[in-house]
Formats: sequence, C-alpha cells, structure tokens
Amino acid sequence: MAAAAATAASKGNGGGGGRAGAGEASSSRKKKGPGPLATAYLVIYNVVMTAGWLVIAVGLVRAYLAKGSYHSLYYSIEKPLKFFQTGALLEVGIVPSSVVLTSFQVMSRVFLIWAVTHSVKEVQSEDSVLLFVIAWTITEIIRYSFYTFSLLNHLPYLIKWARYTLFIVLYPMGVSGELLTIYAALPFVRQAGLYSISLPNKYNFSFDYYAFLILIMISYIPIFPQLYFHMIHQRRKILSHTEEHKKFE
Repeated sequence: MAAAAATAASKGNGGGGGRAGAGEASSSRKKKGPGPLATAYLVIYNVVMTAGWLVIAVGLVRAYLAKGSYHSLYYSIEKPLKFFQTGALLEVGIVPSSVVLTSFQVMSRVFLIWAVTHSVKEVQSEDSVLLFVIAWTITEIIRYSFYTFSLLNHLPYLIKWARYTLFIVLYPMGVSGELLTIYAALPFVRQAGLYSISLPNKYNFSFDYYAFLILIMISYIPIFPQLYFHMIHQRRKILSHTEEHKKFE
C-alpha cells in the first residue's frame, strides 16, 4: 500500500514499489556488508522469495489458460500469495532500513491481504484484486532477483534496469488495484460491522473499521505523488551513473 511505501522515500529507496529489501544497501551512507553467514542467509531468503513469487506467476498463467478468462484468478493463487507475502515479515530486522520502517512497509501489504481481501470474501472476485496481485508479483520477482544478484556481486544490467524502470507502470497499477479493492470492500464492511466496536461497552471505546478504511484511502492522495517522483529521481541517478560507468570501462 502506498501509505507504507512512502516512508521509504525518506531513506532513499527507489524502484520496484519503493520498499527496502533484504540485502539492499542504504543510499544515505555506505555501510559495511554482512558477514559470510549473514550473506548466505540473505541469499537463501531472496532465492526462496523469488521462487515463491515465480510460483504465483506460473499459477496465474496456468489458471488463465485453463479458464480462458482473467476473472477470479485470485482463487488459484490465494494460498501461495498469503504465504509468501506474509513471509516478507522475515525481512524485519535484517534489512538496512530501520525496524520500524520495515515493519510498517511489510505490514501494509499483509493488512491488505488479510484484513481486506481475506476478511471480505465478496471482493475476492473483483478484477481490482488481480490488478494489484499482478503488479506485486512482477515487482517482487524483480526485487528479490535484484537483491540475490547484488549479494553475489553479479548484478545483470537488465535486472537493474527493470527494477528502476518497470515501477513507472507497476506502481500506479498496484496502487489502483489496492484502492479499488478497499473501495469495493466498504459496503460489505459497513453492512456487517466488520471489526467495528460500538458504544456502550465496558472499555468505553469505539472503533469504526469502515471509517478507518476510508482514512487509509485518503492517505494515498498526498503520499503517492511524493513516492512516485522520488523513484523517478532515483531512476535517473542510478541508471545514469551506470551508463557513465560503462563509458569509462
């Protein structure tokens, strides 16, 4: 979700959805790389996550070919999507960004998967779900591949280019899918009173989940442009630096 990813802007992370990831160095200052054991763990983690998102991609393609339609493909990849997206929680504490930042970023997607898509069954057949699933899938395959090759000190230019270019389409695509999915969930949340707490109660506390989701949607308005143009800036800086380096080789 955009609200989570926006915090990455202040840390200088860019591309592929703007989220920091396992093995990526901070752009604010050069840090000492991880030791051999930590590097091995990070490589294994990123390889597993790359494979997991590839499984999701293959599942989408197979389901589409079998059905001959793109509608309701979510059900074909629901379990691996939940597993590998929730598995991103393992990144907390092992990425260069702060624990608070990483937790916030990862939890935003976990929230959308479990607290919206899983909890409101009626939205699972919406095309908007497929929209953000496709955007996430392509982004994460590129992102985890990028980290894997970076840790191995053998990063192909094509993967670097994809990480800092495809977000131009994938990020608006993913954000659109997220917003439309939350919007589609609103009437069902309101009707069922999902996760809402009304007064009176012994804790003298109330919570309106419907209003909470609306606030989340509104938060996209100031956050998305800030992050998107930050990533454009990162793309220019990183890819232009790569081109200049090639000229001197």
